[in-house]
Amino acid sequence: MPRGSSPKRERQYGHIEKGARRRGAGPARAKEIAARTVNKERARTGEARTASRTSTRDVSSARRGGLRSHGGAAGPTYDQLYAEARRRNIHGRSSMNKAQLKRKLSR
Repeated sequence: MPRGSSPKRERQYGHIEKGARRRGAGPARAKEIAARTVNKERARTGEARTASRTSTRDVSSARRGGLRSHGGAAGPTYDQLYAEARRRNIHGRSSMNKAQLKRKLSR
């Protein structure tokens, strides 16, 4: 974090870093994600001395995260479908693809 950051940005950095670690990012990658996100938000709100054009005119980090947070039309992953098929003891599940698993589980 840059010197002189507000307590709010310090908390934001910590939350983002913890979230990235929870999702499986390594320590260095989690710090990078947190720093970039916080710096972008600082630039958007005018807290930073310099700001790139994309930082100020692009979609906010919070909005982008919200757009990406839901599975949407893609639905559950193959691994999630496979785990459910295993739980229900569906035979032939190991040779099925995602669409086949989805069909079999919807019955």
